[in-house]
Amino acid sequence: MTFVSVNLFLLTALLSIHILLSFYFGSPPPLLVAVLAAGFLANALELVWMYGKTFLSPDSIVALTWATIAINMLIAFALASLSYRQDIQYFALMIAPILQAAFRLSLATTLLTVTASTSLIFFWVWNYFRLHPPSDLNEYIEAATISLIYGIAGLLVWALVNHLRSKQMELSRSLIDLEETKSRLLVEEKLAAVGRFSSAIAHEIRNPVAMISSALTTAFNLELDSAESQEMFEIAAKEASRLEKLTADFLAYARPRTPRRERSDVADSIAYIVDICRPRAAAMDVAIRSEGSDGLWADIDGGQLQQALLNLAMNAVEASPSGATVVLRGRRDDNVIRIEVENSHGPIPAKAVGCVFEPFFTTKPGGTGLGLAIAHSIVLGHGGELVLSRNEPGVVQFSVILPVYAAEKNPE
Repeated sequence: MTFVSVNLFLLTALLSIHILLSFYFGSPPPLLVAVLAAGFLANALELVWMYGKTFLSPDSIVALTWATIAINMLIAFALASLSYRQDIQYFALMIAPILQAAFRLSLATTLLTVTASTSLIFFWVWNYFRLHPPSDLNEYIEAATISLIYGIAGLLVWALVNHLRSKQMELSRSLIDLEETKSRLLVEEKLAAVGRFSSAIAHEIRNPVAMISSALTTAFNLELDSAESQEMFEIAAKEASRLEKLTADFLAYARPRTPRRERSDVADSIAYIVDICRPRAAAMDVAIRSEGSDGLWADIDGGQLQQALLNLAMNAVEASPSGATVVLRGRRDDNVIRIEVENSHGPIPAKAVGCVFEPFFTTKPGGTGLGLAIAHSIVLGHGGELVLSRNEPGVVQFSVILPVYAAEKNPE
């Protein structure tokens, strides 16, 4: 389309020059104006046709380029012949076909187009002096100069375009290599993560299994009805229960269930979690309360969201010192609902901040390190975010960000 626009500009400019300088070139003959109009119309129709095309095959582009080159060279030669003066400005139209060939076709085709253009120019000069002798050497020198300029322009454009294409191919190859490298790194990272995960699982399972084995061995070496034996059995039972919880948490993280969403008020879930956490909080001399309004409607799986909030709330309670307060706060913020779980103790150490959502990372004695990881997975499954929104002396706050109920987001 660029070359068609250039042709339209040149045709308009050359006709304007011919009219404005009619005292030098003479009034344009009607046939010349007709050829100019036909050339302008042909290029305008080509431009309109190309605007309507979303895709052209390589063969179609080559055929269109050849047809355009031939038509524009014929228009230039016809206009020069109709003007039939010693100095003809219409040979400027030869530059567009040369640039087209250099931009779209091969070096050989570019040289062929330059040769055809210069041949037409020299033929026109020869034929003019054949009909209007004597010959003028200066006109041949001028034709040679124009031909040289056209040749240099064509070669420079071809070299530049070819260089850009080679760079584009190198860039494409680099992008392909980058994608392949990225894929390999992702596979390696997944394998490394599986390795770390497996190592953490083995470490977490080994301790309760070892305790169960040791307790049972000790119990069987004692009188079965003795107090020591009963104590060993109780230890084994507690470790078995801990192992079962660890396995359940691991499965909840490794195989998260797809949320079964329905329109629910998030405020109800917040209030429910505060109620069930209150006895544990009271036993630790920690106050817990909810803040915010009702009507926080969202598409959620109530059970899963409550599990995530329970993990966050219990972490906050257990991290709080005696006399502290834990707050669960729900509010609407534009097209999202924010649930903030805040405790008045902190901050989390800087070296631990980047690991808080990683599985099996914990700073609590006896913790599995899966609570926050499971909560994070649940929130992501709801299309939301779980972030550490505040971490400063006296305040640690985690925020669950969920999209509001779809019908409320775009009300009629």
